[in-house]
Amino acid sequence: MTDDIKKELRGEMIAYKNKKDEEVRLLQEKLAKEELETSEKISLATKKKEEEFQQTLAAASKLSQEREDSLNKKLIEEKKQLQLSLEESIRKSISADFDNQLRLLQQSNRDNEEKLKLSRQKELEFLQKEQELKNKEEELELSVQRKLQDERSKLSEEIRKLEEQKTASREADLQLRMKELEKQLEDQKRLAEEMRRKADQGSTQLQGEVQELALEELLRSTFPFDEISEVIKGKRGADCVQIVRNQLGQECGKIIYESKRTEAFQNDWVEKLKSDMRKQGAHVAILVTKSLPKDMNSFGEKQGIWICSFSEVKALSFILRDGILKLFNASKSQENKGDKVHMLYDYLTSTEFSEQWKAIREGFMSMKNSIQRERDAMEKLWKAREKQLEKVLLNAAHIRGSVEGIAGNDAISLNLLDDTDEEVQAIPSSNSEQDS
Repeated sequence: MTDDIKKELRGEMIAYKNKKDEEVRLLQEKLAKEELETSEKISLATKKKEEEFQQTLAAASKLSQEREDSLNKKLIEEKKQLQLSLEESIRKSISADFDNQLRLLQQSNRDNEEKLKLSRQKELEFLQKEQELKNKEEELELSVQRKLQDERSKLSEEIRKLEEQKTASREADLQLRMKELEKQLEDQKRLAEEMRRKADQGSTQLQGEVQELALEELLRSTFPFDEISEVIKGKRGADCVQIVRNQLGQECGKIIYESKRTEAFQNDWVEKLKSDMRKQGAHVAILVTKSLPKDMNSFGEKQGIWICSFSEVKALSFILRDGILKLFNASKSQENKGDKVHMLYDYLTSTEFSEQWKAIREGFMSMKNSIQRERDAMEKLWKAREKQLEKVLLNAAHIRGSVEGIAGNDAISLNLLDDTDEEVQAIPSSNSEQDS
């Protein structure tokens, strides 16, 4: 639409300009034609007068020679006067017509210029509106793209979290299934008959053994420096014991694990694991079960025992192991506390500490003095410039008052600053003069 309007406006402007050019050309031709006609009229009039003069001359030839001379003089004078008057009248008529035509042309040019200015102004306003619309469309498009990008990022983050959760649960189930299949294959090779009997009784005990083996392998791969030991079948106690060791190989604590893989949770498991924890002297006890208690949705603590699923045991063991290490380090730091206090007192009162602190103090004082010197120099420079600026403003105010007193307030603007800035500058300058 804007291109069509621009083309239409340009076409109208070109047509109007061509029309006016044609009118000017016709007017010029008309003026040239009129000038030619007037010159022809002048020539015809002069010829006519010459013919009349010849006739009078022929008639006067019959007169005497004396009257002929006077008559010739009169005829010459009349001819000159007639030519002068005729040229003057023709010149006046031509100049009047030319002035009228010139006024008409000037008026038409002024009208054309006004119309051209109006058309340019309209075109400029239209272009400005078009640019504003384009800017608004771009801003709207940008805001929409930003909102879409935010929504995409949020949606992708949520999808990623869901996929990670699904993947973790699938991996845990897959590992359990793989261990279960490996265990079944080994048991089938060794005890085919026993597996048939166990298959008749159910695979509950087999599933529990598979989870125990998977738990031991997970702990060994996650904590290679710790000692992971399996409790022998038939012996009372937990299924797995983890002895926590630090980077120096020191024994820091003990964690016991009980593995259950049944469809229903039994509260007797908690009491049994608490008894095993007291007997084995463990710091933490963890019950890894497929079915959680009814009052728990995820891992947590119940009666001093930590309960979690197989997919949560890795993260929970990390947290509890870190707590045991921190507790061991804290207890170690309390050993030989008195000797450490004496050693610290000897160091603080030694010459080495005194010299080091003296070097720190000297560097600090040097930096402080340097900053103070720079601050004093800059404040001195700022004060000098402030005085120069006050002097310039004061002289400018004197000149402004003199000019306004002579020419008035609206004659000329001599403000170095805005009125509000000058009022603000005037208050500190008066205060500084009172202070000085």
